[in-house]
Amino acid sequence: MPINFEKRDGVAYITLNNPAQANVMDRETSDELAEAWQDLWEDRDIRCAILTGAGDRHFCGGHKLHLAPEITEEEREYLQTRRAFWPLGRTINGEKIGTDGRMGDHYPRVWKPVIAAVNGWAAGAGFYTLLSSTDIRIASAENARFKFALLSQGWVGHGPGATLLTRQIRYADAMRILLTDEPFDAHEALRIGIVNEVVPHEKLMERAEEIARKIVELPPVAVRMMKEFVIRFGEMPTDQAWQVQTMMNSLLIHATADGEEGRRAFTEKRKPEFTGALRRRGESWEEPTGEDAERLDRVFRSGNY
Repeated sequence: MPINFEKRDGVAYITLNNPAQANVMDRETSDELAEAWQDLWEDRDIRCAILTGAGDRHFCGGHKLHLAPEITEEEREYLQTRRAFWPLGRTINGEKIGTDGRMGDHYPRVWKPVIAAVNGWAAGAGFYTLLSSTDIRIASAENARFKFALLSQGWVGHGPGATLLTRQIRYADAMRILLTDEPFDAHEALRIGIVNEVVPHEKLMERAEEIARKIVELPPVAVRMMKEFVIRFGEMPTDQAWQVQTMMNSLLIHATADGEEGRRAFTEKRKPEFTGALRRRGESWEEPTGEDAERLDRVFRSGNY
């Protein structure tokens, strides 16, 4: 099996499982990973995921660059040129559409938190997957290494990696990675903001699971919508993004049970039990009149409600 995919207590565990070949992203692995992302997206009992690699040497060593045995180098060049001008339907820049409908099949952006446990080398496609599909990244102090692997191959790549890198870390750090293509270790990744934490290798999965357990206890619809808000609307002008956020918040309060549960638990000084349950639409309110209208208008204008 090129990946292991299992689900336990609200968490999906996705493990790239070809350590003998550096957990590379070949076609079979890519297809199975795409199916796992789809399953994760649609399973409402799953609230977050942990992505890692088998073994202690490679998270993912990149794409498998071997030629298909039935084509020649000239034919490969022809197909690459054809893809640039005549990409297939239901693709994004020639890549199969991912479950989010916006990114490639094996590196989509699912609207649930994804924690990366970087157990070894994240190079090429492994690096790009971190940038595109993961939100919180924990790295092994002893084994995690990173390499962009583009210019040293003689190209700039046809994936979204370079764009994502320059939007997630400082310009100077991003350009050093892109223009020198030198590898770097976990502590440098922490310094420049590629990862959140560096932990001893033996504690890697334990720490990832600790974070996952905290996320599982949060309101699942609100968590999902917070991630979608940041990714889809975070680069809008502040006033416009704020408007979208306000509309999302109103929708959560009125269309899910978790908003009410959160307020009730706070008042009762107890731990909330978030279920993600959706609320049915009820009858419309009667417009207040007279003194009630004036009283409610005063409260509305005060903001204390």
